[in-house]
Amino acid sequence: MDQEKPVKIAIFHDYFGAIGGGEKVVIEMAKILDADIITTDTDAVKKIDPTVRVISLGKTIKFPPLKQISAAFRFFICDYSQQYDLFIFTGNWSHAAAHRHHPNIWYSYTPVRAFYDLYSTFLSRQNFVTRQLFRAWVHVHRFFDQRSIRHVDNIIAISGNVQSRILKYHNRHAEIICPPVDTSLYHCIEYGNFWLSVNRLYPEKRIELQIEAFRLIPEENLVIVGGYSEGDHAAMYAEKIRLNLPPNVTLRREVTGKELVDLYARCKGHICTALDEDYGLTPLEAMASGKPVVAVNEGGYRETVTDKTGLLVAPSVTSIIKAIRNVAQNPEQYRDACLMRSKEFDLTQFSGLVKTAACDMEK
Repeated sequence: MDQEKPVKIAIFHDYFGAIGGGEKVVIEMAKILDADIITTDTDAVKKIDPTVRVISLGKTIKFPPLKQISAAFRFFICDYSQQYDLFIFTGNWSHAAAHRHHPNIWYSYTPVRAFYDLYSTFLSRQNFVTRQLFRAWVHVHRFFDQRSIRHVDNIIAISGNVQSRILKYHNRHAEIICPPVDTSLYHCIEYGNFWLSVNRLYPEKRIELQIEAFRLIPEENLVIVGGYSEGDHAAMYAEKIRLNLPPNVTLRREVTGKELVDLYARCKGHICTALDEDYGLTPLEAMASGKPVVAVNEGGYRETVTDKTGLLVAPSVTSIIKAIRNVAQNPEQYRDACLMRSKEFDLTQFSGLVKTAACDMEK
């Protein structure tokens, strides 16, 4: 009897300009499904895992919003429909390829926040001229975004928070498969003399809240790890952050995976302040290291952080300071609960769910 022909899967991802939670998930998914990754910019891929198979559609234009427009255009015109049996889209722009690639799944990190829930926030950051250009871009590309989603066969959301956005803005139901943490990679060495913050240097992460809190508690130290992708809207914000650091706050930019694991292993605790975070993978990485989390009481953080693994607080400097001082008295008391909580989101759980979702689409 002939062996069944193996299913060929392609994962379309916007770009790999920086290392973030989304990029890590794509890499894990590709390894689980033995899939090829089709993307634009590939700069950060080899920093995460040099063994994955990557096809580049070409570089994007490194200037917002031309970067996003050029990425969406490259996905829209590409055609791999005869080379693969199943297509998975991740990110905000790759599903522009959905019109000719079926069967398909959109594994959604979130609908485009600048088009929908954060439209007013993004608009308020612009000057008079760029505000008009931003309005025009959103008006045109929101239409194309909605149109490409209509070509998506099945949607999977990374969290309940994102599931709600998909229903609100696209009127589509989505199942939930939470991004994983590979708990086997993490460990606890000590509860050291610094707190850790891991995030892209984007305005939505509200890193200024962390900096101002630690400015007022000089007895505590903060290490901020993260970068940004060239051509995104973050360059000025990142520079502003860099020039406004008190002596007890250190900005490390991007680090290797091994260095990050070591920072988690040695920190006192982890802090997160993103605006209505889609999901938030870093709290789980911290918990897998036995470290407590202080997070703002918004978005996806509510789905992972509990009162046994840390504190959820109001997004204010005063509330963050109070929580840091509270947790810092005895961070070790959270260790067992953190380790147990992280295992609920382990890579083994994710692997089984992703394989099942792929099999269901193949039938």
